[in-house]
Amino acid sequence: MRIHFIAIGGSIMHNLAISLERQGHQVSGSDDQIVEPSRSHLIDAGLLPEQLGWFDEKITDDIDAVILGAHALINNPELIKAQELGLKIYSFPEFIQELSQDKTRVIIAGSYGKTTIMSMIMHVLKTLERPFDYLVGAQLEGFDNLIEITKTNKIILIEGDENVASSLSNKSKFMFYKPNIALISGINWNEYSTTITFDNYLKQFEDFINTIESKGTLIYNKEDKYLQKIITDTKSCKINRHGYQIPEYAINKGTTYIKSVKGDIPLQVFGKHNLSNIAGAYTVCEWLGIKKEDFFDAIKTFKSSIRYLEFVASFEGSVVYQDFAHTPKKLKASIHAIKEQFPSQKLVAIIELNAYDSLDEKFVSQYKDTMNEADLPVVFINMESIKEVNKCTTHLLEDIRNAFNRSDLDIVTNLGDLYDFLENFKSKGNNLLLMSSGNYSGVNLTELADHFFKNY
Repeated sequence: MRIHFIAIGGSIMHNLAISLERQGHQVSGSDDQIVEPSRSHLIDAGLLPEQLGWFDEKITDDIDAVILGAHALINNPELIKAQELGLKIYSFPEFIQELSQDKTRVIIAGSYGKTTIMSMIMHVLKTLERPFDYLVGAQLEGFDNLIEITKTNKIILIEGDENVASSLSNKSKFMFYKPNIALISGINWNEYSTTITFDNYLKQFEDFINTIESKGTLIYNKEDKYLQKIITDTKSCKINRHGYQIPEYAINKGTTYIKSVKGDIPLQVFGKHNLSNIAGAYTVCEWLGIKKEDFFDAIKTFKSSIRYLEFVASFEGSVVYQDFAHTPKKLKASIHAIKEQFPSQKLVAIIELNAYDSLDEKFVSQYKDTMNEADLPVVFINMESIKEVNKCTTHLLEDIRNAFNRSDLDIVTNLGDLYDFLENFKSKGNNLLLMSSGNYSGVNLTELADHFFKNY
């Protein structure tokens, strides 16, 4: 096939383009911006466009398929030309569905935990040498690409995304996959990360359930109250329903064990979110024909998905973990997980907040009582990233302290002060949890760990 990508530079788009080119298809593409690592990947594959921008002359009537990226606008000249020529135009998820019609499609959806559950299932299948295709949203250890689609594998795992598929459709991406097996991990609406209302956000998942193939299977977190409502509202769907919940567990000497009739199963991960994700992953694997004992033998060696309670460093009994804590609920759960796992150690918990968001009192007020379990709560805000502050910094910091409802909250406003704070803190007997939805101004977190252990 001759296939052209409009917006080839996207993380998933360029991975699909490279995969199709390796399968022998003739692939071309355009984009107005291509950044790393997409640029280097496309160069290595010989697919980097000669010029940035949109060129309608690239669109010719011998093209078999045009794949439209999510950030290409409705007035894109290449899209307009493709429409004029009557070419077959796919959004990314539509094309994935086209490629996987003869496979068992397993879609992992939800507001959180998608990548972790995907990585758990992929780890188990790979460990057990069960072949599968996949599409995942982040680079995972042990897998070279974000996407792998073959002509022979009978199973495809897809991370379901509720964002809009393309400028030609206002449907969510996961609406196009038509799953045989679908999992929804839970629902957490955040007005600061979405432009739709709460009711419309719930409706997306209700509509997603209605796309499951007849006699297919819905696997869901039955401990999520919003999800319970949606399950009730979609009772008319002729599908199997299988709920899961956090399994019984115990913690002994810093290791979490899942309770089972055949003995305790030691894990290399911990925290209730991870335990819930394991329960979801197990249920999917069960529907794929994986035996219980095989699943648990494989999950013992699962370490972590990227940036979710991920080990950074340790020294003389103290540990440093990082976590992608993008919501107040997640922040609270991550602190609880570390305290539960290491009850004899005190915890220094540092959350990085976006500087501009921190100026919004309504945004910061969401964080009330989220750091109550931390022995020393710290908020890091890189104020140097704000060019102009229309509010007295003293008042701003006091507002943040009041919002978290911790009078002992430390607030650090630049990277240099963060280094000083960590170096001057006596770390013996303490653990450190670094949380952020950003990247600590691009600093390698092992460097922060080194500063923390400097005054041990």
